[in-house]
Order: sequence, then structure tokens, then C-alpha cells
Amino acid sequence: MQGIRRKVVYVGGYEVLGLAVGTVVMTVVTGEPPATTGPLALMLTGVATTWNLVFNTLFEAWERRQPDRTRTVRRRILHALCFQIPLVCMIVPLMAWWLGVSLMQAFLLDLVFIIYVPFYTFAYNWAFDRIFGVPSSAMNEGRNAEPTRARAPRSLRRRGRAARRTAPELAAAVSARAPGRGARRVPR
Repeated sequence: MQGIRRKVVYVGGYEVLGLAVGTVVMTVVTGEPPATTGPLALMLTGVATTWNLVFNTLFEAWERRQPDRTRTVRRRILHALCFQIPLVCMIVPLMAWWLGVSLMQAFLLDLVFIIYVPFYTFAYNWAFDRIFGVPSSAMNEGRNAEPTRARAPRSLRRRGRAARRTAPELAAAVSARAPGRGARRVPR
């Protein structure tokens, strides 16, 4: 999965899971009812979602320009920290305003998330890449080429019909020619 679809699925999953956990954690830590922490968590999620889309677009643009695009542990840690630090600068003032506390109190409240979110981001990114594959920006040149072309069956190669077909196209062509579907049978 690549492009905008990948980003929407990634950010949607990341933020929905983050919203659920964030509401519960804020309710427990602040002692405020979910009616107070829920809307705050929703606002924080909105800020985080916007930042997530912007940051990942910028990060992948940077990643594409790197000689080695492999997503190493070091690169994943860099990603998590570079995402989190600006996010804290956006979220702490919003928390202070909503809860009517000082910036320092909001920062201390956010400290739970400051510690938690980089680990969550690291784990979520790793799991997402394992499930959906890494984005093209994280593929080295050899792996970033066009889809692999499969070799056509000999019967199709002789006729030149298989030129420039991908593996799924060839599989469909071969299954369409299977006995019982109008294909001629080859004598044994």
C-alpha cells in the first residue's frame, strides 16, 4: 500500500487507537470525568492528526533523498522523537487552556504522554510496516523499481502475448486459458 491511501490508513489507525488510550489515561491521571477529558482528547487528536500527516509527508520526502533508505532502529527512533517534540509544543498550551492550569502543570500532565508516545509511535510504525510493508520512500533503489515481472508460460511467450504483463496479469491469463474454459487441450 502506497501514497495517500497508506497515509490515511496509517494516520486513522494511529489516531483512533491513540484517542482511546489518551482518553482513559487523562481520565485516570487528572481525576476529571470523561466528559471533560474526552473533548480534550479529541482536540489533541485533531492537532496530532494534522501534525502526523504533515510530519510523515516531510519525513518520507527526506527519506527518499537518503542513500540508504532502510528503516533501521536508529531511523525509527529519530522518526518517533522528531514527531513528538514539536507535538508537545503544540499540545501543552492547549491542555493548559482547556484544563485551566499553568503551562508547567500541563507539561507535567503531558509528561505521561511525552514518555508514552515515542514508544507507541515506534511500536505502531513497526507493526504497520510489518502488516502493510514499508512505503516506497523506505525502499532502496533495487527494491523501489516497477512491480516484478513474472516469466510467462512457454505457450504464451511464443505468441508474444505475455510481453509486459505483471505476475497477477499473467496468473489471470493462465487461469483463463485453463482446460474447461475454452482453451484447447495439448495432446500428451
